[in-house]
Amino acid sequence: MKVVGLTGGIGSGKTTVARYFRAEGIPVYNADQRARSLMNKSEVLKAQIVDLLGPQAYQADRLNADWVAHRVFHDPVLLNGLNAIEHPAVAEDFCCWSARQRGTFVVIEAAILFEAGFDAQCDVTITVVAPAEVRIRRVQKRDDLSVAAVRVRMLRQWDDRERMQRSDYVIWNDKSRADLKKSVCEVYEKLVKRLGDE
Repeated sequence: MKVVGLTGGIGSGKTTVARYFRAEGIPVYNADQRARSLMNKSEVLKAQIVDLLGPQAYQADRLNADWVAHRVFHDPVLLNGLNAIEHPAVAEDFCCWSARQRGTFVVIEAAILFEAGFDAQCDVTITVVAPAEVRIRRVQKRDDLSVAAVRVRMLRQWDDRERMQRSDYVIWNDKSRADLKKSVCEVYEKLVKRLGDE
């Protein structure tokens, strides 16, 4: 089973791109969603996170996501600590998930694909790119965050140039949905040919 890594900065539109792949019947693993699920279900992860951040990390046995995000995005040491707990668990979960899938390839959608080292499991990588001001507006609307809060999160991720240099394909998401869909279709066709021939 081939693995395609899909990434992009916060608000770039990678989840929209992932939906287009799903519409083509391609299995997509959303690393961020799975991470949240694992942190809510795994007692081992819960204990490690509480040790790192304190009991406020959970409310009514559920991850206090807003509080945790505020803490870690303002403290690189805590962010690295949380990543050290989360990333190995997600990598193991992805391996189990991908082993159950069928088809030519699967997609792993991860905001920090390269930063987390998930690209080591990928045969091909794609980066979704959009202008910073567009990304900020999208995240503000989606998550009800201030401009400053969005910028802090952006600073904790690689910039587009770094991701683009490491990627096999780049999808620009700075125009209409129709243009985006056309770009995704073009990359999809290339992937089917490339990965089907290997």
